[in-house]
Amino acid sequence: MQLSIKVEWRREQFLLKVAEQFEMTGVTALFGRSGCGKTSLLRVIAGLDRVRGAEVVLGESVWQQGSAFKPTEQRRLGLVFQEHSLLPHLDVTENLLYGYKRTRPEHRRQHPEQVFSRLELEPLLGRRIDQLSGGQRQRVSLGRALLTSPDLLLLDEPLAALDTQSKRDILPFLLDVTRDSEVPVILVTHSPDEVQRLADRVVFMDQGRVIRTLAIEQAMADPASPLFADEGPASILRGTLNEADASGLRTFTTDKISLLVRAGSARSGEARVRVLARDVSVALDDPGRISIRNQLRATIVASTPIADQQQLLTAQLADGQALQIEVTAWSAERLGLNVGTEIWALVKSVALME
Repeated sequence: MQLSIKVEWRREQFLLKVAEQFEMTGVTALFGRSGCGKTSLLRVIAGLDRVRGAEVVLGESVWQQGSAFKPTEQRRLGLVFQEHSLLPHLDVTENLLYGYKRTRPEHRRQHPEQVFSRLELEPLLGRRIDQLSGGQRQRVSLGRALLTSPDLLLLDEPLAALDTQSKRDILPFLLDVTRDSEVPVILVTHSPDEVQRLADRVVFMDQGRVIRTLAIEQAMADPASPLFADEGPASILRGTLNEADASGLRTFTTDKISLLVRAGSARSGEARVRVLARDVSVALDDPGRISIRNQLRATIVASTPIADQQQLLTAQLADGQALQIEVTAWSAERLGLNVGTEIWALVKSVALME
């Protein structure tokens, strides 16, 4: 399913000008600094702002085109904002069921019991909204949005108003929903960390325009990417997180590679890990008995000079995924690290994106 959007909207000194088609599977992040047009674009998609001449089409559903305009409540979408929009005169249960009761029975794909369980909302049922923490309110907002069985879920800076602990509390639930739900998600954020943890693709925006759209793996491999500053290039690897062994370590596996990670209480199953390019060393021969336990066979497929006499290598792993490696230009030349060279990639640190 694709989302097609065309809009040209001038407000005072700002111009939002977008004509794009986005693939609507998984999580699409609209990323850019404050004021770049992310939320304005989301509001046009949602129908919260009616812009003359705009076009918004999701799959076969025409939401706006020519004189045709469907208001927000007719667009089969779920909305979660930076500040919760729960109804204060209703308790948690009534808020959660508000949209569900107004969804036609034949359109209901999400049901209360499964949503309550997924978001661990049972202890909150029946409580007043003013008795909830910020993170709890956002969980209820997310549950209410899911219970409308939307065709598209729009999240506008859902963590921005939360303190650090509340963000930690709600992030696992966001991960769970975005991983397991069949509902495509558009996430508005200026947080690189949220993009790395949640997004499947990134739409980079600046000054009211879409600059480029990249898969998360491509976005993280770009040495000039605004997704990172001090940390430098990184790789996102997708696989499965397994249960811990006796030492407390857990394995992250694909069909052909395996990495040891410290994953704490993260749930087993589909997962992604981040590996900083600077945390990978290279050996040409079998490294044998060394302290670095994560050792992967790989083949260099690209080599790019970057700042400070460094070289960024892109290596293809046995499962086809790409691993970014940062070495000095001197090391690359001395070891003959050219395209086609087979290497051992020694991964010193792996971060589970939980």
